[in-house]
Amino acid sequence: MTTTYAALLRGINVGGSRKVPMADLRTLLTDLRYGDVRTYLQSGQAVFSSDHGDEESLAAEITHAVEQHFGFGVDVIVRDHAYLESIVEACPFPAADLEPRQLHVTYLSAPVTPERFAAIDQAAFLPEEFRLGDRALYLYAPNGLGRSKLAEQLSKPRVTKGVIATTRNWNTVVKLAEMTAPAA
Repeated sequence: MTTTYAALLRGINVGGSRKVPMADLRTLLTDLRYGDVRTYLQSGQAVFSSDHGDEESLAAEITHAVEQHFGFGVDVIVRDHAYLESIVEACPFPAADLEPRQLHVTYLSAPVTPERFAAIDQAAFLPEEFRLGDRALYLYAPNGLGRSKLAEQLSKPRVTKGVIATTRNWNTVVKLAEMTAPAA
């Protein structure tokens, strides 16, 4: 059975380093025998179909291929449409009432427990807030991610230790769910 996935590449094409041109990424994924390969924006999202492997093995295969082709390692998270759609549907913040720059999802490579975040005094960062989801963290940052003090705390090694974490704004979260949806 063929499944459509999104691959989220962490930390590419930021600040002039770790360049991965999207045309090259599409070619790389096509060379891995993935079908219907498309990319979204320049910040490391690709959509593809595959009838072999699971999310973890696909992520490992893409990670290896990127390192072989571009000469540097990149963390990759792969998720299928059902998961991406569930992230949109489970949003604990009123997404329709917010600007997309105010709402972000950090995709996590593995489940995390609330205890990991116990040292963060959420009240000290209001009106910024975060909520945990299924291998995801939702962040409401009314002044944007770049100015978020809470995002800074959430990215500290004591919080992210042992998991790959990569953040996308709400527009990208919704678009990836749409792009991986089965054709009607």
